Amino acid sequence: MLVLIRGAGDLASGIALRLHHAHLSVVMTDLPQPTAIRRTVCFSQAIVYGSMTVEDVTARFCAAPENAAVILAAGEIPVLPDPEAKCRTALRPDVVVDAILAKKNLGTRITDAPCVIGVGPGFTAGKDCHAAVETMRGHTLGRALYHGSPLPNTNIPGLIGGFAGERVLRAPADGIFVQKFEIGASVRTGDIAGTVNGVPMLCQIDGMLRGILPDGTPVTRGMKSGDVDPRGKREYCDLVSDKALAIGGGVLEAILSLTGALRA
Repeated sequence: MLVLIRGAGDLASGIALRLHHAHLSVVMTDLPQPTAIRRTVCFSQAIVYGSMTVEDVTARFCAAPENAAVILAAGEIPVLPDPEAKCRTALRPDVVVDAILAKKNLGTRITDAPCVIGVGPGFTAGKDCHAAVETMRGHTLGRALYHGSPLPNTNIPGLIGGFAGERVLRAPADGIFVQKFEIGASVRTGDIAGTVNGVPMLCQIDGMLRGILPDGTPVTRGMKSGDVDPRGKREYCDLVSDKALAIGGGVLEAILSLTGALRA
């Protein structure tokens, strides 16, 4: 079974990891210049570096859909710089998973594949996808929905280590982002994690920098540009999050339920 995942950020990568471990063939797409924050656990970095290993799975840059079969045969995940997923026509996947996490549907249709799954707000099961998966932290996180929609976006990050919105670092201005710390660095309140046109982006809490945009990324004021983890554990920078794995479990359930893959 071939699954095409739109998006290759940290949550999409958690989904891909779960599906790969379940022996499904996975192909991913992302922007030519990815804007992922948690870059150490994002398969999108294969577009930047040629390959990217997250935990025990490796993804590889794929220039064109006709090259995907060779990468899949090697046990790896092809990642194409194809934000509109035009490769879908050539690949003809059994499943399309929209995990762009744009908080709205950017063009995925229920007719894109025999099984279409939308991840997070902006999708309605039965309308633009066959199933949707909840991404809001809480009692329903990771739940596969076969009717209705995931909870609407609140613009409030989930609580980790007692902190929510304070964890997220946002661009202080429009312009080009300049990175000041590497992922895994210990930071304190008031530290300058990056700048945009000379305007500092300040850490709001003490902790460990779990994610940050790379130098040279174009940003707009208020754009998410970094993530401080108050728990301060270095290993968390290199592990797919509990949230990503929960969502991945919901996607896997939806695929198996909708395709009858285990019935025979």
